[in-house]
Amino acid sequence: MNKAKFLSVVFFVILFLFACQGPKPESPKKFEIPENEIEPSVWGKNYPVEYDLWKKTAEPKPSGLSRYKKGSDLGGTTYDKISEYPFLAVIYSGMAFSVEYNEPRGHYFMLTDVLEIDPLRRGAGGVCLTCKSPYADQLKEQLGIDYFKKTFDEVHSKIPDRHKELGVSCIECHNPKTMRNRITKFTAIEAFKKIGKDPQILEHQELRSAVCAQCHVTYTIPKDENKKSEYVFFPWDGSKYGDISIENIIKVIKSSPKYKEWTHKTTGYKLGFIRHPEYELYTRNSVHFNANVSCADCHMPYKRVGSFKVSDHNITSPLKSGMKSCIVCHSEGEEYLRNQVLTIQDRTISTLLKAGYKLAYVAKYIERINGLAKDGKEIDNAVLAKIQDLYEEAVYRLIFIIAENSVGFHNPTETMRILSDSIAFASECEKLTVRILTENNVDYNSIKLLLSEHLNNRGKKKLNFKPEQEFRDPYNLLYKFIPEKTEER
Repeated sequence: MNKAKFLSVVFFVILFLFACQGPKPESPKKFEIPENEIEPSVWGKNYPVEYDLWKKTAEPKPSGLSRYKKGSDLGGTTYDKISEYPFLAVIYSGMAFSVEYNEPRGHYFMLTDVLEIDPLRRGAGGVCLTCKSPYADQLKEQLGIDYFKKTFDEVHSKIPDRHKELGVSCIECHNPKTMRNRITKFTAIEAFKKIGKDPQILEHQELRSAVCAQCHVTYTIPKDENKKSEYVFFPWDGSKYGDISIENIIKVIKSSPKYKEWTHKTTGYKLGFIRHPEYELYTRNSVHFNANVSCADCHMPYKRVGSFKVSDHNITSPLKSGMKSCIVCHSEGEEYLRNQVLTIQDRTISTLLKAGYKLAYVAKYIERINGLAKDGKEIDNAVLAKIQDLYEEAVYRLIFIIAENSVGFHNPTETMRILSDSIAFASECEKLTVRILTENNVDYNSIKLLLSEHLNNRGKKKLNFKPEQEFRDPYNLLYKFIPEKTEER
């Protein structure tokens, strides 16, 4: 074949290939998104694929894929965490979480869940909206200190009617001009500065986790002498990036009486609280964090939608999405990877149950000791102070793992360290309480949790224990120490 024929053949091959490609997909029409635009559908005009995926967070997920986090599962069952962990009825006695505490249904329902739960849970006031509504920063600027002090309903009434149930919105995570991730919550901006990170210049992967850390963190609500909320902040003082420790969080909580948000009915202690510390647990030297894996890599993996490759805004657990994000890096396959996750979670649950019941019994021992003191028995105040200190150290660690939503998977080794330390503090506390009880001729073995008194007829809805939802020890070791039947504990 001469050169002219060869070139003509090449030309026609190239022409044929272009003809078979079909029309080039059109990019969505672009227009200027206003700087303060909260309505997601407006953003959806520029980013229809992401918007449609975001709307799917309202849809239930397949049942049976997650063993311990079923809040968004098909069927619409409400999963009651007090039934899942019955010892919480004693540990949380005296606070709203002991009345109604449900597994969350996901981002779409994050504000709806608050509106539908027992009103006692909204007792902190407008401050509850800080994570739950994209209007939080506007409301804080508009109302000033009243944003924190006014009731939830008063502050919530300031939100436009069409957005009174709107949870997370595009504006909280994205710059409308560049679509780059950004931090917008005043709480997160302050917190990142505390740990030596300028929130304006975080690296790409850091931002893909930091936007989640605006809400998936614990926070503290200082209270005034009238029990009104004064502010809200992340207790990261003394920590640093990649090292936000439970020890420093506890140190902050114990540093001021204002941070003791509630009174524990069983022990009489004023205590702080810890809420969903996913970011803190994950970023403390976990394997995936050290490998520069972001929250979005696992919970918003890239997917192909038609001609577009997008980050999946139908945010959920990898367990509920076929382990697709895990398979990107791990070649062992879905079944193997799922079993790895469930094994970690089984071990976490087993240890968590032992820690929880250990501390619940200790709380009842302390309750009995308080009764002795009221009856005029002389008990060394220094010993009582030591008991309270040990109890606080144990309970904050326990709550940290219960409130964290990965059942240990975000950081298995740190989870087990925290739970083992909780058991250790509870054991030391138990020694002191048992000694006092024995010296006063009280048989501590006769003291029961009396769970039925705490589990049933709760709140305005008169909620009752759901035995079918109780988490059992996967290894059955727990029942060598406590009765297997809840009513006998």
